[in-house]
Amino acid sequence: MTSADFVDGVEMLWRPGCPFCSRLRRGLRRRGIETAETDIWQDRTAAERIRAVTGGDEIVPTVFIGPVALVNPSVQEVESAIERYLPGRVGELVGPRPTTLWSRLSETFRNRPLESPSRRSKES
Repeated sequence: MTSADFVDGVEMLWRPGCPFCSRLRRGLRRRGIETAETDIWQDRTAAERIRAVTGGDEIVPTVFIGPVALVNPSVQEVESAIERYLPGRVGELVGPRPTTLWSRLSETFRNRPLESPSRRSKES
């Protein structure tokens, strides 16, 4: 993480054709994280902002959250930064946790009594 000007939200700087950008964008959408996106090839000021926080390189994706810039972060790093730097806006910026197969199975069997193996064999 590097310091940046304060951004009241999540701003993702990207460029077309970047596979890392595409992967992060898909992950953020799946997680329900709202972002403002800027193509650095269309906005030279955005490219200058990236160079300022990366030591002169145009590394994308770069995500600005609150007072920090995350260079090529994971979805979990973005979510953690939102929780740390914008705690009052988590409910607004981060969607509900997606339902996974494992969470559905866990919920299905959570309150179900287990049968003992000996009981099942006697009934057969």
